[in-house]
Amino acid sequence: MARRRTFLSVTAAAAAAAPLVGSSPAAQAAGPRKHPPDADLRRILREIDADRIEAIVRKLASFGTRHTLSSQTDPARGIGAARDWIHQQLQEYASASAGRMTVELQSFVQPVSPRIPVPTTITNVIATLRGSTSPERIYVVTGHYDSRASDVLDAVSDAPGADDDASGVAVIMELARVLATRSPAATLVFAAVAGEEQGLYGSDHMAQRYKDANADIQAMFSNDIVGTGNPGDGTRPDPRTVRLFVEGVPTAETAAQANVRRSVGGENDGPSRQLGRFVEDVAENPQTGMNVRPIWRRDRYLRGSDHISFLLRGYPAARFTEPRENFAHEHQDVRVENGIQYGDLVEFCDFDYIARVARVNAATLWSLAQAPGTPRGVVIDTTQLTNETTLRWQAGTEADLAGYEVVWRETTAPDWEHVIPVGNVTSVTVDISKDNVFFGVRAVGRSGLRSPAAAPQPG
Repeated sequence: MARRRTFLSVTAAAAAAAPLVGSSPAAQAAGPRKHPPDADLRRILREIDADRIEAIVRKLASFGTRHTLSSQTDPARGIGAARDWIHQQLQEYASASAGRMTVELQSFVQPVSPRIPVPTTITNVIATLRGSTSPERIYVVTGHYDSRASDVLDAVSDAPGADDDASGVAVIMELARVLATRSPAATLVFAAVAGEEQGLYGSDHMAQRYKDANADIQAMFSNDIVGTGNPGDGTRPDPRTVRLFVEGVPTAETAAQANVRRSVGGENDGPSRQLGRFVEDVAENPQTGMNVRPIWRRDRYLRGSDHISFLLRGYPAARFTEPRENFAHEHQDVRVENGIQYGDLVEFCDFDYIARVARVNAATLWSLAQAPGTPRGVVIDTTQLTNETTLRWQAGTEADLAGYEVVWRETTAPDWEHVIPVGNVTSVTVDISKDNVFFGVRAVGRSGLRSPAAAPQPG
């Protein structure tokens, strides 16, 4: 039987919380398990309504085109009409929030650029649900409400943009409606951004505003093309899967920082990869009815969504999208050929599928907001030649923080395999060689909800 001993370096006040840590991997606790939704989250998931989502998608498609360069003053057609309708709806949702949710129009003038031939006003519509106990900790979810035809500069032709991306806007609007009546611990932001098809301009402006304010964005998710699990191209439908694109080494890192991260296995352990693991953990359950398929890439080839704007500022971010796109229908002018309709039409959307994607988002955002924040300043001591591993991190400030867990896995494993509860401490030494496995640290709340893990940096 493997020997067991306590070998810790902890703050004096927390010394009593020291764990027993075995010297053999076989002696460790069972690996992290998927977290089923609690009663509050189950009620949230039940309230997400596919009929309301359908109404949103149909209304957005009814504006004819939502091209960034289309009319901003026509009350019935163009991006201005869509902007005003989204703003009105979010204000209605906010009226049920007892003052916790505010709605703003975030406008700026985009100068001339390759897809912007004249200076153009671009407006994001943003609903912010302020956190009750940790309002400084922020989680953002977006969909883009602009659309396009085949010609990216064609602001006149019909471009209903049902799948790309009225579906994503419907997700964030339905989340705002359902969660407006709740009081999350951390702040949640629901944003319909514009200018995506012309170059991610709306999300770029939004992310920079947050960066300038030194905002603590702990996660951001883009919902872009989440309209159906049936591509309609003759391949087998997959209505129970959503892809989640998550990059490895953070985009904003310097080459030197990236090399340091790789030296401790960090190509699979950046903050966005930890988000991907977290989403699988909390959002794959019978209540969402979905499987999450993480794709370990920043985004698809030749494509990019609004999460990239946040990645470029160093924020953890990921992108939800349907399992297989039908490129024959996307970004095509509305037309009929040989009796077949083409274009990004409402008829190609599956509103029950969009509702399931919304439930995946809801489970993720609520679990993030109600759990403690991701541990900060996690380092692994690499100054000593030893077969043990010492980890240190900064103490969290949440009132409901119960303690921390060390997670670890074999270097060839994609997901965390083992977990060691270590109590409410800020330093721990475990009798497992740092040379052989990858480590992470995550916070645990009194409710049992856990944060995403943070991988250590050498220190």
